Amino acid sequence: MRAPKLILFDYGQTLIQERYYDRVKGCQALLDHAAPCSRPCTAEELARHLVEVEEAMGRFRTPDGLPTRCEVHNFPFFRYLLESRGVELDLSLEEADRLFWDAAAPGEATEGIGALLDYLDGRGIATGVISNLSFSGSALKARIDRLIPNNRFRFVMATSEYVFRKPDSHIFQLALFKAGVEAEDAWYCGDSPLYDVQGAYAAGLRPVWFTGYLSPLWYHGGEPEVPHLRAASWSELQRILEELE
Repeated sequence: MRAPKLILFDYGQTLIQERYYDRVKGCQALLDHAAPCSRPCTAEELARHLVEVEEAMGRFRTPDGLPTRCEVHNFPFFRYLLESRGVELDLSLEEADRLFWDAAAPGEATEGIGALLDYLDGRGIATGVISNLSFSGSALKARIDRLIPNNRFRFVMATSEYVFRKPDSHIFQLALFKAGVEAEDAWYCGDSPLYDVQGAYAAGLRPVWFTGYLSPLWYHGGEPEVPHLRAASWSELQRILEELE
């Protein structure tokens, strides 16, 4: 095993910990900006409608339980969600997207990520982000820049902007092309055995299963079914890399 030229990171429970995802809080944040002409609607009613629409469209899972391979951006999703309940906002869709996310799932940097990124930069190892995310790419970058101000990511990719979701290989291949790095010289760090570990492995990258912030919101047990490295902390991953110097 040789040191990588590029390490890519997942967002949620990898770079950033989100302790909860509360749709009602997100919907209430939107309704606080409802125009006077909007039809009456509670946050609980709007949140229930949101779940119903996601399930009807198979937004994250197909009817037979398989992961969907394509991402639907929140802008058209919110447009349908709100208009189908007669809600008009005094915000742009971009503002609504960030407002909902900040209320529904505030985040904080995972312990040690800043120090690891400084170490990687010092070694000349490039970094980037691929996140399965329906929120906008600009919202993702703004959140990462705010919570990890010392990052030097070459790019931050939200799948909302690129059609394909992990574990589909297209999104990994695009990241490699953007970085100008071959798959065998790239590692991918993430918390999901399926989306991150198995997806990266199928695309030819070396997967690193990051287990330090596994959450029952996103992780439902089980081990990755492909060869991978494992790190419970960013200092542990740094030690692995130091052994390759």
